[in-house]
Amino acid sequence: MATATRLLPTLLRTLTGTRHAGAARGLATEKAVGAAAVVGSHTAKWMQDTSKKSPMELINEVPPIKVEGRIAACEGDKNPALGHPIEYICLDLDAPAVCKYCGLRYVQDHHH
Repeated sequence: MATATRLLPTLLRTLTGTRHAGAARGLATEKAVGAAAVVGSHTAKWMQDTSKKSPMELINEVPPIKVEGRIAACEGDKNPALGHPIEYICLDLDAPAVCKYCGLRYVQDHHH
């Protein structure tokens, strides 16, 4: 029984994965910094090829989508697996309204 009492703290450390909370935060920070470095280097490598257009340049080539009514509902794609959460966009302004997820622009189609 005494052996079980001595092993309990070791077992608890094993189940939680760390000796104290500070170590867990430090490990998470190290992983985040490492991931940011990988993403940054990948993006820099991708942007070196100037023959390809950036995603925003490709989106800006799409003309503004005309919508009847005052509200546009953007899902990014007709296929839900390829789209984004539905975004309702108010079209009361004269300038095209932009979807915050995909960058598509919408304007109100005025029938005069």
